[in-house]
Amino acid sequence: MKPLKLTVAAVAVAAALGGAYSFGHLQAIPDAHATPAASVATTTVPPVTVAPAALPDMRSIVAANAPAVVNISVTGTRKTTNGPQIDPDDPFYQFFRRFGGRLPQGATPVQGQGSGFIVSADGTILTNAHVVEEADEVTVKLNDKREFKAKVLGADKTSDVAVLKIAAQNLPTVRIGASAQTQVGEWVLAIGSPFGFESSASAGIVSAKSRSLPDGSYVPFIQTDVAVNPGNSGGPLFNMNGEVIGINSQIYSRSGGYQGLSFAIPIEVAMNIERQIVATGKVQRGKLGVSIQDVNQALADSFGLAKPAGALVSSVEKGSPAAKAGLEPGDVILGIDGKTLASAGDLPAAVALKKPGEAARLQVWRQGATRDIEVRVGSFGDEKVAKLDTPSADKGRLGVAVRPLTPEERRQAETRGGLLVEQANGAAARAGIRPGDIILSVNGQAIDSVEQLRGIIAKAGKKAAILVERGDSRLFVPVDLG
Repeated sequence: MKPLKLTVAAVAVAAALGGAYSFGHLQAIPDAHATPAASVATTTVPPVTVAPAALPDMRSIVAANAPAVVNISVTGTRKTTNGPQIDPDDPFYQFFRRFGGRLPQGATPVQGQGSGFIVSADGTILTNAHVVEEADEVTVKLNDKREFKAKVLGADKTSDVAVLKIAAQNLPTVRIGASAQTQVGEWVLAIGSPFGFESSASAGIVSAKSRSLPDGSYVPFIQTDVAVNPGNSGGPLFNMNGEVIGINSQIYSRSGGYQGLSFAIPIEVAMNIERQIVATGKVQRGKLGVSIQDVNQALADSFGLAKPAGALVSSVEKGSPAAKAGLEPGDVILGIDGKTLASAGDLPAAVALKKPGEAARLQVWRQGATRDIEVRVGSFGDEKVAKLDTPSADKGRLGVAVRPLTPEERRQAETRGGLLVEQANGAAARAGIRPGDIILSVNGQAIDSVEQLRGIIAKAGKKAAILVERGDSRLFVPVDLG
């Protein structure tokens, strides 16, 4: 078991608002008055008392919106093997596979709970896709205790958004806000059914924005410290204007319950999915066809950027919209359609909102200068974000033993050049380069021979950006050469 696990909050909803927030009185300190010898009188300045900071009153938000928040219960079946489970390494497992055709199958009933919220008066409801996954029957319970059988209009696993429909009219609805205007430190409020306790409210602040999570999703999550527990999944996250800015979706937890880190899907992402599912029954997303990674300080220094920002292109898919537009490995995408990208995680979400065939104007940093590149986005494909844990850098030259690729290795790597790393020591090892990596370029120069690599490293400054291929992905590794 990993010491820290990602728990998807799907089975019931959050604890009530807890904790007391105390703000002390701020008092201005009067100036100290020295009395000169020639002074005949002294003046006393009365102390100034500043009123304590007021806590937000969330009663009106709860009263106005709780009727539009629903409890969702699901029942279904999961296919299982009848009788004892057989280990795949057991000889009898192969016997059943070869002579029995398949292992005996059965079905185990499954039940779950979650939350949702009404976005149209005629019964359209948003929730998480994982809440209704494997559901044979979905029941929606309103705040006024009425219950309806719901139809799943569509569920998008990639964004974890599902759209339900119930046969009802004149229902209360929530107001949709804009998460893009939300700032870190703002108060937010969640309403849902933690552990089945319906219409529970919990509050906190926005802890961070545009969080990329290890699930590989393109969603730029809103991180909060709002108490979210199993059953809160699919419930709304409100700002202090009473507008929904997100859908509570996941938590980080060692215990399976709330431990201070909860994540919500931005409402813009969810409403884009809802519009497409309602209109067409399917979801389409824009595609660039690039692998990207975050720019840290070392990479920013290597590429001559003023600060770490944007999405570094580590590879470009052949024949993709990015390739046709002229994007290259080593390009740093700083913005899209005039909007600055603070991190690589912002790019996939922005591209996904584009319709296939729609134009996107990218602001790209290449060889020390910015340029605009227009791309006609393709159809659906999540941008793969290369993960890179960069160890602390140290002094020294590159420190690798390499050899040219064989023709077969070049064919598999789809490259004309490159050098295979057989040993890694010194600066290379400290930066994370390891045996089996293929060095493709250094500081933007393609590598074809050992002599060329030595020459480039000898002339390089204190830092080098080395593009390596590792498995099926390519990524830039910043190396401190000292």
